[in-house]
Amino acid sequence: MYDVIVIGAGHAGCEASLAAARLGKSTLLVTGNADYIAAMPCNPSIGGPAKGIVVREIDALGGEMARTIDETHLQMRLLNYSKGPAVRALRAQADKVRYPERMKKSLLAQDNLDVREHYVSGLIVEDDTVKGVVTDDGVKYLGRTVVLSTGTFMRSRVLIGSEIEKRGPEGEQPSLTLSPQLAELGFKLARLKTGTPPRVHKDTIDFTKTVRHDGDDIIRRFSLYADTEYDVDAQLPCHLTHTTEETHRIIEANLDKSSMYSGVIEGVGPRYCPSIEDKFVRFRDKDRHQVFLEPESERTDDIYIQGFSTSMPKDVQEDMVRSLPGLENARITKYAYAIEYDAIDARQLWPSLESKPVRNLYFAGQVNGTSGYEEAAGQGLMAGINAARRIDGEEPLVLKRNEAYIGVLIDDLVTKGTIDPYRLLTSRAEHRLLLRNDNADLRLMEKGYELGLVPEGKYLRFKKRQTDIKELKEFLRNVTLYPKPETNTLLEQLGTSPLRDKTTFYDLVKRPEVRSRLVRHFHEGATFAEEVFEQVDIEIKYEGYIKKANEQAERLLRQESVTISPDIDYDDVKNIASEAREKLKKIRPLTLGQAARISGVNPSDLAVLHVYLRSRRKSENGG
Repeated sequence: MYDVIVIGAGHAGCEASLAAARLGKSTLLVTGNADYIAAMPCNPSIGGPAKGIVVREIDALGGEMARTIDETHLQMRLLNYSKGPAVRALRAQADKVRYPERMKKSLLAQDNLDVREHYVSGLIVEDDTVKGVVTDDGVKYLGRTVVLSTGTFMRSRVLIGSEIEKRGPEGEQPSLTLSPQLAELGFKLARLKTGTPPRVHKDTIDFTKTVRHDGDDIIRRFSLYADTEYDVDAQLPCHLTHTTEETHRIIEANLDKSSMYSGVIEGVGPRYCPSIEDKFVRFRDKDRHQVFLEPESERTDDIYIQGFSTSMPKDVQEDMVRSLPGLENARITKYAYAIEYDAIDARQLWPSLESKPVRNLYFAGQVNGTSGYEEAAGQGLMAGINAARRIDGEEPLVLKRNEAYIGVLIDDLVTKGTIDPYRLLTSRAEHRLLLRNDNADLRLMEKGYELGLVPEGKYLRFKKRQTDIKELKEFLRNVTLYPKPETNTLLEQLGTSPLRDKTTFYDLVKRPEVRSRLVRHFHEGATFAEEVFEQVDIEIKYEGYIKKANEQAERLLRQESVTISPDIDYDDVKNIASEAREKLKKIRPLTLGQAARISGVNPSDLAVLHVYLRSRRKSENGG
């Protein structure tokens, strides 16, 4: 008997099993092929806008993704550095060979964790409670909780033009029996679609016709308080090219051969990562689209054509690829394909990611309708944590929307659902100024340590950073500058106006041109680390905006403090609209704030519900 059984060893399954095992729970990770652990069948990258912040949040809570990509990346860049801190994010080009190797090594070395190669054919369910799993060769594993993270494998089929194969992304065996069982158990299923572009041999590309993009010239890390080193000059470059009129002509002439437009595909594709033919149809006014050429590994010669996913027949793909500048003589090493698969309606999950129809059964990753390795990993971490806490009889960990992008992601899924593969965007977070790349540790590491997932040494370094930030801000408040000639000359050299009256250095840093590290010019005692100066710069320069964002978050949190019993009978709530009643019954929100985010529940319905809850509490308390 295991405490936690995890089905599937993609990015969600890896984080779920590691979290549960590190929390002291006997954990079983079941995967059809151990060589496919943490595979990257699509884009060989980690991070980017919103997603990169999720990776930092995973690390702050004690997860593994950040450490793995730090040790196995080909290139690292901080995106949007010239813009505001709310949209800055790290992105790493991953080595798709070494990344899975590093993750697999972590899994096999983890105490309390067994990894077994089996294809799971079904769940063992008794009295609406999951009891374990059964494999296709008849082996039964009993478990107190189960995390289902099957990715894109449930009834998956791969499509290239009119060619259809029942298989997973890398030729793996699909799961054909789990979907029907979930439907029998009362789960509503959706058919979704995603895809991947062709790969070409790097020696057949003329890179002189493209624009080179290098990694940053300083060391960057996703993992907080890590000491990973690498040679910044040895990073592999990416290259930018674009579609042409000829590309668009080929797509137009062959649109009826695309799996998507020929009617072969049943699933709904990703809105924010469309195929190239979908881009062509939706944005006919655009003369060209960007296409990035990205290396997949130091050990292979494959170049990934980012932004060029398609389900066209192979011969059409050849023509499309060779219409791109620099790829006129390119040799395709792997053809693009579309893949469709079953996912569940995530509105059938509690915010803990435990399912409503079946107790002790958790879902994480693309099976919940998301896209992306990072979204999957964040869900897996939370599912593993909450499965472990369920065994101990503890309340689940649920991150609020103002605490983490992971909180935004899960709340969106379980409250609003999705009709196409969900992708995290900064625009989805109403508190994005609070959810920054630079402060993931300040938001979440205390929680990770309290959980028992953040090691002592890392936590002590975090506490020192907290202390240093506080001390530097106080230090800046105590350094007073006067309008002396030498001071004003320096300020003019920085492009800012001279002083007319005395001022504290703290107030001076509020100017866009002044950085807090400049205080070292005036005071020898400013011996703080560079990252501390950078954090203080952000906190001081955006102080007013951050204060306003916190006040807004506090107002919204008042609704979150009004709890709703999951067994409430909404038929007893008079005078709410029938649509609101139906949606409330389906989603069964746990707070008034969650109810407010349900489509179809209007402010008037919320007001009536709030009055009902108050009167019910008075009655229960004998008031």
